[in-house]
Amino acid sequence: MNDQSPRKIRILLVDDHQIVRLGLITLLQHHPQFEVVGDASNASTALQLALETKPDVILMDARLGDGTGFEACAQIHRSGLDSRILFLTSYDSDEFVSQAIQAGADGFLLKEIDGEVLVRAIEDVAQGKSILDPSVTRRVFTRLVTKTQTTDHDKLTLLSPQEKRVLAQVAEGKTNKEIAIEMGLSDKTVKNYLSNLMEKLNFSRRTQAAAFYIQESSKK
Repeated sequence: MNDQSPRKIRILLVDDHQIVRLGLITLLQHHPQFEVVGDASNASTALQLALETKPDVILMDARLGDGTGFEACAQIHRSGLDSRILFLTSYDSDEFVSQAIQAGADGFLLKEIDGEVLVRAIEDVAQGKSILDPSVTRRVFTRLVTKTQTTDHDKLTLLSPQEKRVLAQVAEGKTNKEIAIEMGLSDKTVKNYLSNLMEKLNFSRRTQAAAFYIQESSKK
């Protein structure tokens, strides 16, 4: 018999509280689409396990035993891993969200969310979407505006109309495939548009581009 069951989403948990990690493991084990491949309490172990297990999604806390999740996030990206990084933290701090975006995170959520929202967020991030907790998003974008150089406002003029359309849909959290369907383009064409606009805006992560677009749109 040929088993055509879908591939599981492989998850690495990084949190400095053991009871939180155990709670997350218990929650995720009830969802057959997930496989927890490891858990770590600090940044150095997180990097080591990420390199060993190559997870699809890393669920990361902001504060760790030997540093911050932002440092770990940046290190993991520099290592060349394709893992998506979703921050899950109890710290409702604008500065933390800004640092997460700048470190290249793919999402930021507060621990007060319920389990089903977290499950959906992990699935969405694994599919290429960007997730930001709505309770902090507006404040953070406002903060990012104040940190942005005045010349950044002119960056949108560098983009073609099609690139702007792609960027607008990235800001809505859509994947390349969803954007391709919406715009009637191939996945490859969307990927090329995205690559070009990211280079023009000097961004390396979708969340950075999404934050920039939303902050610019809010000025209008």
